[in-house]
Amino acid sequence: MADFDPAFEIMIRNEGGFRLTDIPGDRGGQTYAGIARNFHSAWPGWAHIDAGRLDSPDLSKQVRDFYKTQFWDRVSGDAIREQKIAEAIFDFAVNAGVGTSAKLAQLAVDVVPDGRIGAKTLEKLNAQNPAAFVLEFAVLKMARYAEICNRDRTQSKFLLGWLNRTIKGAV
Repeated sequence: MADFDPAFEIMIRNEGGFRLTDIPGDRGGQTYAGIARNFHSAWPGWAHIDAGRLDSPDLSKQVRDFYKTQFWDRVSGDAIREQKIAEAIFDFAVNAGVGTSAKLAQLAVDVVPDGRIGAKTLEKLNAQNPAAFVLEFAVLKMARYAEICNRDRTQSKFLLGWLNRTIKGAV
């Protein structure tokens, strides 16, 4: 079965590490370690950040716990056999949302997409060749990013980063 720890390490590097950012045009607004305040305003780590305690060990633990419960567990990471498949689905869930990642994973394995990784989806995922799945999933992710930019040109400035993240995860 897949392991959260290496998946977390890859994802946190993709998210820019344990940094505080506020990028103009980013719908998430102020972000710490990839956690967007506009989307996760109730996350308890904001109390440390607002108090200037960015070096708190509690903050690092809160980041890990957040990603484990809000993303890894929700994409059934522990039930996916192949590490590469679990990493791809988890990383995209962090970037695009759990439901979107689940739907694209379902499309990649020919399951009716409902945005939840349940027993049918897990059965299909666990029967996949990891390299083939990751490539198919990458193509679907790139199409999704293009769709976002075509719908809202203000998001185009993020396209190259999204594509690089996708390609890096597919090799």
